[in-house]
Amino acid sequence: MILECTQCRTRYLVPDSSIGGDGRTVRCAKCKHSWFQPPTVMNLAPKPAPVAEVPVDPAPAAAPQPEPVAPVAAAPATPAPIYSYVDPDIDKPHFDAFAHKPPFQPRRNPARRWTAAAVVAGCSMLLGIGAIVYSGAPGIAAQLGLPIGAAETPLRFVDRSIERRYLSSGNELFVVSGRVNNPSNAAQRVPDIRAELRDPQDRIVYSWTITPELRTLAPNSGLAFSSGKLDVPANSKRLELSFAGESAR
Repeated sequence: MILECTQCRTRYLVPDSSIGGDGRTVRCAKCKHSWFQPPTVMNLAPKPAPVAEVPVDPAPAAAPQPEPVAPVAAAPATPAPIYSYVDPDIDKPHFDAFAHKPPFQPRRNPARRWTAAAVVAGCSMLLGIGAIVYSGAPGIAAQLGLPIGAAETPLRFVDRSIERRYLSSGNELFVVSGRVNNPSNAAQRVPDIRAELRDPQDRIVYSWTITPELRTLAPNSGLAFSSGKLDVPANSKRLELSFAGESAR
């Protein structure tokens, strides 16, 4: 039997027993295309009965005819190459005719996808930095090493006080209060206030952040603040207040 690939028209010579009586799925060894090959159709029509010969009177001898000239045979056409090859996967019961086989060319360039992902990540970082700056979180920006405006603010702390209160529950409440003044002639943005408690060796034993009630302070005006904490370390001897992103003073 001669099989012809329906994709690349390559022909193969295989025995009829490889296809069987029910047909089977075959694959082209050249282009890897698969198709279902039906079995060979057998001509089962009965042969016609022989016709009895009827005797015919001999015809009179015909006049001699000139000998015909033999026609020149045309050159036979070059047949398509026939490959004697049987696919080794033809007998595998779990053969998937629609599975992708190498060589496989990717439809998209992965380098473009990585470049697009890097651009998106960069834009996200810039938006995050802008949100930190706009939302008034200079302390976070300073920890990240981001420059936020001037090195120092003209705002000043005044009327600082410390109070220890013992509650009915037995806990000690440590209260820090004071005011922030703006002595300049321009409105100033009020950063977060950082409170640090230090021991006699000038080591920080406790710290927290105080969020001001206003973020913008008018010229020549002040803003009061107060914050309390429970059970601060007993070895705290000194309080230092600073604006987030600046050194304590």
